[in-house]
Amino acid sequence: MSNVKLAIMYYSSTGTNYKLAQWAEEAAKEAGAEVKLVKFPETAPEAAIQSNPAWAKHAEATKDVPTAQLDDLEWADAYIFSVPTRFGNPASQVSSFFDTTGGLWFQGKLANKVVSAMSSAQNAHGGQEKTIQSVYTTMMHWGAIIAAPGYTDPVIFASGGNPYGTSVTVDQDGNMQEDVEAAVKHQAKRTIQIAAAVKNGLQ
Repeated sequence: MSNVKLAIMYYSSTGTNYKLAQWAEEAAKEAGAEVKLVKFPETAPEAAIQSNPAWAKHAEATKDVPTAQLDDLEWADAYIFSVPTRFGNPASQVSSFFDTTGGLWFQGKLANKVVSAMSSAQNAHGGQEKTIQSVYTTMMHWGAIIAAPGYTDPVIFASGGNPYGTSVTVDQDGNMQEDVEAAVKHQAKRTIQIAAAVKNGLQ
């Protein structure tokens, strides 16, 4: 039984990264972790959300999902971030939240956390890898320990072969173009395994 506390934080306007986060949650619980699934705070104007029917529908469907708090970062031993790509960077909602973590960082409360990231975009070369690496750059400043999936299981190749973190292409109707469920679950279990080793080794 794992003694790892995992915070899964996602941003999703129409549901893709929410689904990735749910798969990660399922696998992490199977691995024995205590899991919090939370969404990054929305910063887009309500008018913008309502102007897009798919966005408005997803916002309503997930209104009861807790919003990420700084306390969640302090509580967790490990993080999995699932974020959409915006010009090769995480969505602004994610970056805005990261920008509020200075106090925890200054106190050293983000150091030695184990972290892994996932991403999505609307085309196969839409910046998913760069987005994940951008998240990892922030994590390096925190002093966190990156748990990239690498090529540690055949499912990585079957889902597109991204060694930095699971990534998926989504068509105009919101349908995932690759079968990444197994890769997400492998990544989540690997994150828990590494986090348990780090946590127990530091005790």
